[in-house]
Amino acid sequence: MTPAELSRTVLRSVRGAVEEQELSVPVPARIVVQPPPRPGCGDYASNVALQLARQAGRPAREVAEILRKRLIGSAGITRVEIAGPGFLNFTLGDGAQVALVREVLAQGDGYGDRSVRGVGGGDVAGPGSSPDPDPDPDRGPDPGPDRGPDPGPTPSARDVVVAEALARIQAAAGVAAVDGGQVAPVATPPDLTALIARLGVDEARWVLLRPAAQDPVRVPERPVQRESNPRFRVQYAAARARALGRYAHELGFGSDPGDVGAPVRGEAVGEGPSDGSVSAAQNLQTFHTLLATYPSAIETAARLRAPDRVVRHLEATADAFFRWHDVCPPLPVGEQKPLAVHRARLALAEAGGTVLANGLRLLGISAPEHL
Repeated sequence: MTPAELSRTVLRSVRGAVEEQELSVPVPARIVVQPPPRPGCGDYASNVALQLARQAGRPAREVAEILRKRLIGSAGITRVEIAGPGFLNFTLGDGAQVALVREVLAQGDGYGDRSVRGVGGGDVAGPGSSPDPDPDPDRGPDPGPDRGPDPGPTPSARDVVVAEALARIQAAAGVAAVDGGQVAPVATPPDLTALIARLGVDEARWVLLRPAAQDPVRVPERPVQRESNPRFRVQYAAARARALGRYAHELGFGSDPGDVGAPVRGEAVGEGPSDGSVSAAQNLQTFHTLLATYPSAIETAARLRAPDRVVRHLEATADAFFRWHDVCPPLPVGEQKPLAVHRARLALAEAGGTVLANGLRLLGISAPEHL
């Protein structure tokens, strides 16, 4: 189950409660689900009950309980819990994680590239505007008002982010052109030319795209090719994921999505509880969530004209990849023979590498095979 599918499932539960008069509220256009603020609180959370409580004239936890009962047993949802003043926390089934890996690997370069609804001619709603609702298969198409001739194909989120990234660079450091995903100075002021000459194309783009629009650009003296540099760390994680596939091939096995499991005998469990199980589970949950939310991160970046959101998502994904990889290595340790769990971990690592490479290319930054 993807975040968009979970959102639609929760929306259907609200609509059902309204239709059966358990709740008397306007049905919202869209339900927002997002990773919980703390590990161990499920895979996703929603504050929909708090949003509906005032309109319903009932306590938020009471509204949450109505929705919880309707959501229990829904396909793909293992557990629904109420937290705090009325948050709904969702734990998805193990099959959802395997399905996610299969989806990422199947879509490959196309994962995360989808249309932005309601955006025509490259226009995107600016900051502070309400996002368009996700399509709901239970409802018929909304004909809407007569808007005249079809404005043409809807741009993908990827196209919008690419255009906005170039606009951000132009605004920050003069006029540049994109040629094959690389920045090529065209009659540029000396500052941009010097920046590219000093830092290289990849670091220059990262430096200009990493800050939010209202934040200053901080230019390093020179690029640092080590993990303390976020750009290098993301590129290194993407390259490491590819290298794992090459090493596995040399060992005579390939990837196969499945249960990645907890640390097995002979593996270092790193920091955390003595058996490493909680730390491993939390790392895995965070990593899966970041892979699942990559498409929505791209869509949000397009709607808000904020390529820096893509940068932050890639940094978080690379960090989660290394934390999980270090606790549950995809390759056998020592004399250990390849097991089914290693094939599953390799598939997850490849999915992570796919997301990181897609995001880097989206920003016009290289995703090298070797680093």
